[in-house]
This record gives sequence, C-alpha cells and structure tokens, in this order.
Amino acid sequence: MCGITGWVNWRNEIGEQMHVVQAMTETLVHRGPDQMNVMNLRNAVLGHQRLAVIDLEGGRQPMQKTVGNRMYTLVYNGELYNTDDVRNQLKEKGYTFSTTSDTEVLLTAYIEWREACPLYVNGIFAFGVWCEEEKSLFLCRDRLGVKPLFYTERPDEIAFASEIKALLSHPSVKPVVDRQGLAGLLSIGPSRILGTTVFKDIVELKPAHYLYITPHEKKMVRYWDVEDQAHTHSEQETVEQVRTLLKAAIERQLVSDVPLCTLLSGGLDSSYITAIAANAYQASGSVLHTYSVDFEESELFFKKNDFQVSRDAYWIQLMRNQFKTEHHEVILSQESLVEALLDAMKLKDYPSMADIDSSLLLFCHEIKKEFTVALSGECADELFGGYPWFFAPTSHFPWIRSIKERESLLNTSWQQKLQLESFLTETYEAALIEMPVVEGESKEEQERRQLFYLNNMFFMQTLLERKDRMSMGASLEVRVPFADHHLVEYVWNIPWALKTVGGHEKGILRKAAEGLLPKEIIWRKKNPYPKTYHPAYTKAVQTLMAECLADSSSILYEFFDKEQLQQLLTTGGTSFKKPWFGQLMAGPQLLAYFVQLHHWVKHYKVEFVS
Repeated sequence: MCGITGWVNWRNEIGEQMHVVQAMTETLVHRGPDQMNVMNLRNAVLGHQRLAVIDLEGGRQPMQKTVGNRMYTLVYNGELYNTDDVRNQLKEKGYTFSTTSDTEVLLTAYIEWREACPLYVNGIFAFGVWCEEEKSLFLCRDRLGVKPLFYTERPDEIAFASEIKALLSHPSVKPVVDRQGLAGLLSIGPSRILGTTVFKDIVELKPAHYLYITPHEKKMVRYWDVEDQAHTHSEQETVEQVRTLLKAAIERQLVSDVPLCTLLSGGLDSSYITAIAANAYQASGSVLHTYSVDFEESELFFKKNDFQVSRDAYWIQLMRNQFKTEHHEVILSQESLVEALLDAMKLKDYPSMADIDSSLLLFCHEIKKEFTVALSGECADELFGGYPWFFAPTSHFPWIRSIKERESLLNTSWQQKLQLESFLTETYEAALIEMPVVEGESKEEQERRQLFYLNNMFFMQTLLERKDRMSMGASLEVRVPFADHHLVEYVWNIPWALKTVGGHEKGILRKAAEGLLPKEIIWRKKNPYPKTYHPAYTKAVQTLMAECLADSSSILYEFFDKEQLQQLLTTGGTSFKKPWFGQLMAGPQLLAYFVQLHHWVKHYKVEFVS
C-alpha cells in the first residue's frame, strides 16, 4: 500500500512548483515509508510514498510507460490479486513487461482498456494516470472503496491525494467547514455521505467510480454495482458457492513478497480467514502468525452487554490449538489509548471513533514490528447480515440511535441552524433514491434490501476508512477478503431466509464453515471489536475533557450546551444515554470524541462558514 498525490494545471506548467506536491506527499510518509518520489510532467506533478509489498525493486512509482507516441504516468495505492491473469491477457495482445509488479500490470491495463480497465482487475486500489500528450487525467477507485481517494477542483486545475491532510497542505486549499459539513459531522458522523467530506472544497471519489478529465471533457462514471438477480441455488448449492468464492478470495490475498499474518479474534469471520490461510501455509511447510488485541486488566473490568457478550481469549485458544498458529496477543495500556487519541484523529483528519480508532492504531503498530501485511474480517457482517439491527429493522440509520440526544446537546442557536434530525432524514431519503427497486419484492423484502444497501454505503465505508487510516498510520497493509467483489455480487442476492438459515445471524456463512472450524467457533454469538471498560481510562479522558473545557475559546462552547458538557464530564459520559455511534461508542468514548473535536479545530485551524 502507498500514498499518492497529484496536481494538474491545464493552463500553466507547474514544474517550478514541485515543492508543493513534495510537501503534500511528505504528509503521507506513514502510508509508504520505503520510498518517496515526485515527478514533474510539465502540466502535472505526481507524488508517491511507497510501502513495498510486491516486486520490491521493480515496483517504483510514479511509473511510466510509452505506447506509440503517448507516455502514460501512473501513481497507485493498492494491491491487485489477479496480477498474473491480467498480465497474461496483456501479453497475448503483444505487451511486454520489465517488472513483476502489479503496478506495471495496472498501468498497461489502462493503456489497453482505458476506462474499462478496472473491470479487468480484482483488488483494492486508488490510482491516477496522466497522459501528457492527451492532457488527460484518469482517477479511479476500487469497487468497495477499500482504498481512499480525495480531490479538490478549481478552474483549470485539480489536486488529488490518498488523504485529506495532503490536500490541506496545498497552499490554495483551506480547512473550511460549512453548515452542511458540520451537520453531517454531528448527525451521521463518523459516517460520511459518499462523495463528500467534512471540508467544504474537498470531495471524495466514490467507490466503484472513475473520473476522466481533460481541458475539454469531464466524465464521472460508476463502472460497477451489485446487480439484483433471482437466486436459484438450493441451500446446499449456496453453501458450496460461498465456500468456493471465499476460499478463492482468501487464497488470492495471501500473495506477498513480505511477511504476512492474520488478525484473529476467535469470531467467525477472522477465524474463517485464519483457517484457510493456516491450511495454505501448512501445505507449503510454513506456520501462520496470528494477532489479537485486548486491554490491560480487562478480565477485571469487562462488562457483558447485548452487543459484547464475552471476551475473546477462549475462542482464540481453540483456533491456536486446531490450526497450530503462532499467536501474538497485544495488550494495550489505558495510558497508551489516551495518548493515541490525537494521533488517530490526525490520521482520520476529523474526530471519529475515539479509542475504537486509537486502539486499532496501537494494535497495528505492534503488528508492524514483525509484519507488513495482514488479513482482516471486515465486511462480513454487512454482507451476511451480522449486526443486531438486521433483526430489528428501524427507520433511518440503525447504527445512529442517538439523533435526538445529539441534537439536544447543541445549544439553542445551533439546534436551529443545523436541524440535525431533519438532515439525517434527508440524507437517508436521498440515499434510498439511488437504490434500484426490484420488481415483485414484498415490502418486507424491499426494506431488508434497503438495509443491506445502507450498510454497504455508510456503515461499511466507515469501518473500511477506519481500517485504512489506522493500519496505514502504522505502515501496515491490511487486506479484507470479504470485500472481494465476486463474493459481494453473489451474496447480495442470497435471500434473507437463506442468509439466516437455521434462525442464526450469518447462518449461511456458519454453514459454509462446517468441517473447517471448531463447532464452538461456528456457533459463537457475534462479538464486536473490543473496547476498554477500565475506570482508569474513564478518569484519564475526564482529565482531558476538563482541560478542554478550561479553555474558554474551545469550540465545544460554541456548539454545545454548557451545562450538558459539564454533566458529561462529571458522569464520565453516562449522562448521554445511548451510544453516539454503532454499538460501543458510549460513556468515556463520547468524552474522548469531544476531546478530539476540540483539538481538531485547533490543530487544523478549522474555519466555520454559513
């Protein structure tokens, strides 16, 4: 994985301003500490920070290739999992290759198939291709949005980057947040509306989209989407197809020229990936390394609830015993969680999931000491219906059950200005307009499909963004086999009754795991990513919150009711009765969120405009 940047100006040559793109690129050193390069292409300057994973010598970027009288230059962040297949197709068309890297394959694929090239590749990617002779820029993002790409436009020019911070380092891009950006942050945040960011003039290239732009033409195209089709397979045929697709996805993603491990919580998703990977490693005479995370003294302070029903240690041991993995348990201190809160916010470029983020960042730093690539189980719950809200559908976004409470925290002035509940409703309705209606579906079937669609477009994107920023913040590449588009396309059309076969959440995936995983793992109730319940953590974030409120210029006083802020501080966040977001962001996590919000405004020098 890597970090990419670019600046194109169709009116003026900008080579003398290479230092601007160099500064942009340097902000992304965490994404690729192995090598940095900036290239002057007259009307374009492209930058790249490289994390070397495949073809350590030959995959350097920006990469150029000349065909006919045109030179194409690529910057690319990602990984292709069908590199050999695509390379062979291109060789049959007469192309030759000087490296074994997927970078050269992707560049050649663009030269041959142009805008259709993403349809030929399987992987996670965000890339840009500049052709000086055509004065054209092609930006593209993978189907599920695993890899990020942001851009900002002005007359006759565009700048793009893997992260927002790189664009903000461009002298003409300012950290301005308008009313819509603020309403989005405080209503659906840390989710985002696809294609938008918190910042007024910075937008996101949506998943499965490309942007093609020249001085005379601009095209924004969605090149892929799930298709609604009748599911004709029997239960057993469906089980076999899920097994086949998932095994193929995992095995494809084991290719690496650097050490690779898996994340293992002892839950169904991570255990499935670990089992396939461990078997593949054993077949080649190797031992798979696995990693889990927990918190100091969690055995003393863990609190069972409807979402987090147990700790992970027992199930992890079952997996270790059966698959003979070399397991590493990372234990995080409460102090380190607090210290990493601001680092996590800066990696996201806005306040987000507090210690749910910072713990993942610290976890990835520990993994990075020995490994460069890891496989993780994100996206399974969105695909197969693993969250509690799939079984008790509600209106709007069910992972945001606190909108009335969020709005009531605001002072009267900002309640009137932002209208958070109305904004949430409008966002929900606008999202559903983009979803195609399937003829013949019952109202219940349509509502369930809407729920899956919303999970893919909002909740899954939030978790993928978290995984990308925190892992790349530690210079660790994390791959997500459940985001394989072949699997996604198939599972999309499995009826709810089959997805929950046997009356179980993710029932069809559990059936697919039979004969592969221990029965106790297969039928274990879903557990989310862990959080700390230690009173020392609550006390520490209370101290940080008190420091923020001692600052009379704090933005918290601008937006929120002063008395309620004090109540939050005094009660350790429990005066806010529902999770701010998802299942676990409550109590001290909410205090930590407000700490991030305070420091975000100061660090980024955020300017709010109407």
